Amino acid sequence: MAALLPPMELCFAARAATPVAPRPTHRRQRMPSTCIVRCAATAPAPMGEKTEYRDGPLERAFMGLFARKMEKFASSPSKKRKENEKRSVWEWDYESFVDVSRRVMVGRTRAQQQEAVREVLLSMLPPGAPEQFRKLFPATRWACEFNAALTVPFFRWLVGPSEVVEVEVDGVKQRSGVLIKKCRYLENSGCVGMCVNMCKIPTQDFFTNEFGLPLTMNPNFEDMSCEMIYGQVPPPIEDDPVSKQPCYPNLCSMSTPSAPVCPKLQN
Repeated sequence: MAALLPPMELCFAARAATPVAPRPTHRRQRMPSTCIVRCAATAPAPMGEKTEYRDGPLERAFMGLFARKMEKFASSPSKKRKENEKRSVWEWDYESFVDVSRRVMVGRTRAQQQEAVREVLLSMLPPGAPEQFRKLFPATRWACEFNAALTVPFFRWLVGPSEVVEVEVDGVKQRSGVLIKKCRYLENSGCVGMCVNMCKIPTQDFFTNEFGLPLTMNPNFEDMSCEMIYGQVPPPIEDDPVSKQPCYPNLCSMSTPSAPVCPKLQN
């Protein structure tokens, strides 16, 4: 399936560890470079550095499609909203997609934010899709592993590079885990509340309750990685460690540094 998608490059600058060796004196010498650009299809920038993505037409189409659906729930002047709704799917980029997500949060409680995402996800599917999904993918080991394999190529535009990993579900080891190496959504938003309310909880609930396929997502706020475990029933939010996560004070424009827990997780 991954071969059907155009490759998406990730680039980040890294300091060269050693100086460039001088060329022979009979040739024109070039100034040694102190910075090189590394491009890879699987490795994001390390923590503290921003990953640069080169999105292709298909990735931008997904961004525009989701952004236009979310714009209906976003807090913005009616004139701007109408202008955004008229934008072609090709005219959106990831930054504008994240901006729409941020505006969806404004003026909404945690539950209302999650419900907005649920409605957006349902609007992306044809009528009766959840019922058909339940028939095609009952909660078996095969279904969990198959959906994990599909997640890697189809969610790359949203979360960045990932890989299928072995996990343990109810005492059984299976390859139904997906390790997101550095979540693009969290990296670009820098917001714990957006990660939990606009991605983790709605996605878990959608797969578990709408599709009937349990899914647990475990974001790591230390390195911005995330583990998705298909087949594992998610815990109640009050028992989930993310419910006690503080803000990123230096990354989030909506952060409350003095609060022990991100305020967006409490209302």
